[in-house]
Amino acid sequence: MNFKVHLSENQSLNLGPNSNHLLSVKREDLIHPYISGNKYRKLKYNLVQAKKEGRNTLLTFGGAFSNHIAAVAAVGKEFAFETIGVIRGEELVDKVEGNPTLKFAKSCGMQFKFVTREAFRNKISEEFIQNLRREFADFYLIPEGGTNELAIKGCEEILLEEDSKFDYICCSVGTGGTISGIINASKPHQKILGFPALKGDFLREEISKFAKNPNWKLITDYHFGGYAKINTELIGFMNEFKRDYNIPLDPVYTGKMMYGVMDLLSKGYFPEASKILVIHTGGLQGISGMNELLNKKQWPLIS
Repeated sequence: MNFKVHLSENQSLNLGPNSNHLLSVKREDLIHPYISGNKYRKLKYNLVQAKKEGRNTLLTFGGAFSNHIAAVAAVGKEFAFETIGVIRGEELVDKVEGNPTLKFAKSCGMQFKFVTREAFRNKISEEFIQNLRREFADFYLIPEGGTNELAIKGCEEILLEEDSKFDYICCSVGTGGTISGIINASKPHQKILGFPALKGDFLREEISKFAKNPNWKLITDYHFGGYAKINTELIGFMNEFKRDYNIPLDPVYTGKMMYGVMDLLSKGYFPEASKILVIHTGGLQGISGMNELLNKKQWPLIS
């Protein structure tokens, strides 16, 4: 099964005459217009496995502005899979047309099942899954966020041999799959820094289930209040970053990570002449939905 994708490239950033660091961004966001970044990596081998098992339907989980939901819907349309999205929040059932992510997923042919937030918390329970199988018959199950062993295998392909020159690899962290693949593909001399988009340190245990190397650390100071929480300072940073480097960032993951990397640079966290690679994991489809929320608050918009 072949994706029609562009190979990601590393884009070097000019940090000014007072810095001797090398900072580059791996543009995984440019891989594919709808199945970009870590979503392409996570889905690649899951689709191969679904075909191998003879499954024609993909079922997965996500929230109202989920990058994962949008990517699964797009990949289903491109490769002739039926897709089902179990969506957190019953109140969204009559708001699909006003939600950019869900509207896009629907246009790709995705069928939705809206559940209460309480029910969604039990989505990995055997009873919940069996109820879904009774309702939708046979399907290939992809976890929320896409993280499983096949997703890790795909994410292990993010780093190339040419990336071995970097001392630090930085990436945002959601469910832990992307950073686990990067850790497994990294060289012994490299340090992997993960920037969680969620508040708390609970992801450490999840990553430890998949990560084969000990050369990683979570930087938990840049979640901006928790998942999908932002403020005007972060918005200003993202807009300035795009203006300076022509690289758009998303507000849930890469914006927070890049803010953290730049802040650590300003504080002297990295040793002199460090070579730093930042992974752009995509997620740009969520900007339009976030801007609708920002507009209601009369806050600045993400450019």
